[in-house]
Amino acid sequence: MDMADSAVIKQHLIDPEICIRCNTCETMCPVGAITHDSNNYVVDASKCNWCNACISPCPTGSIDNYRTMPRVRVYSLEEQLSWNELPPELPREQLLAEAGSDTAAVAVPEPVPAPVVADGFNSSTYGSTLPPWSAAHPYTNLYGPKAAEKFITATVAGNVRVTQVGSDYDTHHIVLDFGSTPFPLLEGQSIAVIPPGVDAKGKPHHPRQYSIASPRDGERPGYNNASLTVKRVLEDHQGQPVRGVASNYLCDLQVGEKVQVIGPFGASFLMPNHAKSHLVMICTGTGSAPMRAMTEHRRRLRSAGKFESGKLMLFFGARTQEELPYFGPLQGLPRDFIDCNFAYSRTPGAPKRYVQDAMRERAADLAPLLADPNAYFYVCGLKAMEEGVVLALRDIAKDAGLDWEALGAAMKREGRLHLETY
Repeated sequence: MDMADSAVIKQHLIDPEICIRCNTCETMCPVGAITHDSNNYVVDASKCNWCNACISPCPTGSIDNYRTMPRVRVYSLEEQLSWNELPPELPREQLLAEAGSDTAAVAVPEPVPAPVVADGFNSSTYGSTLPPWSAAHPYTNLYGPKAAEKFITATVAGNVRVTQVGSDYDTHHIVLDFGSTPFPLLEGQSIAVIPPGVDAKGKPHHPRQYSIASPRDGERPGYNNASLTVKRVLEDHQGQPVRGVASNYLCDLQVGEKVQVIGPFGASFLMPNHAKSHLVMICTGTGSAPMRAMTEHRRRLRSAGKFESGKLMLFFGARTQEELPYFGPLQGLPRDFIDCNFAYSRTPGAPKRYVQDAMRERAADLAPLLADPNAYFYVCGLKAMEEGVVLALRDIAKDAGLDWEALGAAMKREGRLHLETY
């Protein structure tokens, strides 16, 4: 049965109780069916083509929800934006009365391939939703709105600024201690913090997601703790003060204060554990958090003589050197351990330079890694960087005589190229 002729459809919806507003679904949707406001992320039934590109990348499963609805009265965007929880399924009798057809034949169309953008290139189609084959097993959704435990209470163990003070930015490295409560985390995973208080409508604040910046054995080895990299924007583009709820709450925390946390989230943006595997890490700003976690895990293994010299390459972008988190500590890492490449787009008196520019300059070193099945590529940062980075990888591969379409498909299938942009 063609969906256009069906009186009853399954409408794709997002569960507002579970959603952590990470924006993954909206950035992954190839047809622009997902949008949001300050309250909810929602799906436009008139645009959704059931391609399911948003399902696997969602870290919480909130995107994987549906309701059987009469086509004549699908939930509007306005209705969805007002929800605090999903509505119940309509009773069969009501469906029959409103749809005027037998609900036994609900049209569920086959997934539709994601459309290709006008210039023939869609960077998001190359991102893998599978972890490397040797990645450790991740635990997810142990704490949250619909878990047995609603949240875990963490204690602030440290809060230090990791960029020079600026007028429109401020980035902090925050350490949270979970005490004796189990909270297993892996590099590449994230957690969400619940800011205290209520919003302008008198509702509790939604959780905000942050990538883990520490390795699996903790910010302090052997302790049940983890770190976050949090940037707050102090001014907007017009110079007006900005006070983001979660980022300011976290950046102002004092040692000893308590924080409500849910998670962990993420089962694909994970590092390989097998010997001689290589990491190519490409990031901007606070997208450096998972890269720091992976680098520190490898550094600790190397110091203990437990890892066989896999290569680490880092391409790190920021507007200026002053805004680049962890710049000082990165300078102290051995050059034979990690190959660091920086790119600044707003240095006074210098031309704009982005991470993809630095990558093209290192094409001779990246091409062999693209062809190596033991090399894994991780991209994290603002959505605007994604296309430029993947285009650079494509061009480097082609210039080296590699079949990019075959290579890109293999990297996605084998969990070798991961895109986490927002």
